[in-house]
Amino acid sequence: MPELPEVEVTRRSFADRIQGARIVAAEPGLPLRWPLGRAPEDLVGQTVAGVDRRGKYLLLRLDDGVLLVHLGMSGSLAFRHDLPPPGKHDHFDLITTRGTLRLHDPRRFGAVVWSPGLDADPARKLLSTLGVEPLDGAFDAAAFHAGLRRRRAPIKQVLLAGDVVVGVGNIYASEVLFMAGIRPTTRADRLSRARSDRLHAAVRQVLARAVERGGSTLRDFSSAVGESGHFQLEAAVYGRAGQPCVVCATPLRQIRQGQRSTFFCPVCQRA
Repeated sequence: MPELPEVEVTRRSFADRIQGARIVAAEPGLPLRWPLGRAPEDLVGQTVAGVDRRGKYLLLRLDDGVLLVHLGMSGSLAFRHDLPPPGKHDHFDLITTRGTLRLHDPRRFGAVVWSPGLDADPARKLLSTLGVEPLDGAFDAAAFHAGLRRRRAPIKQVLLAGDVVVGVGNIYASEVLFMAGIRPTTRADRLSRARSDRLHAAVRQVLARAVERGGSTLRDFSSAVGESGHFQLEAAVYGRAGQPCVVCATPLRQIRQGQRSTFFCPVCQRA
């Protein structure tokens, strides 16, 4: 599943090239998670002013409103002039004067949604519950700790929920908790300020490194220019159950939390 680093890598791979492009056509395929919310022909002639990101949503700013693009569980974008005709799993083409932006999504949990603005529905509804962006200056250590103090759930589940801090997906939750020395099952409200600060720093460091390495490609993720991610090659715990810890050589463990796999070191992450 593409997480924040993969979505940010995708944004960076085409944002500069599509900025200023005029939309020639919008061609939806099979229905996606949510309807477009506007007739495709209404997008023709509009200019893409820029591409931003909020959580796992890409935000294409238009002359009139904004297009929200979500990659779902298996989606990816391509942006080129020479794309072949749409295939079975290609479900939206935004054809512009600078190339075609195509959403490829085998499982069709992704979405392309038009909204009159970010402060209006459906954008407001989709974005209102998202936590602080972890790579922004607004990600404050004291506020982060205060948010954790209000949650009694296991810390990994709180990170995945995305309402305290957004974008710490399953791979990255295991990695940041290992870096911070915190067991994934520890209740969030029991973390001291010092431990919370270590976790805050780990979130920033791991996600920034993941973006730098092009995200993680476990199956089929690639950026809009077809480049795979490489962060998974340097993961300390994720996917390494039974292998020795890179710090203490203890065999790493795997458990299930909320139907997701969690990896940790029983020695380095005692509590």
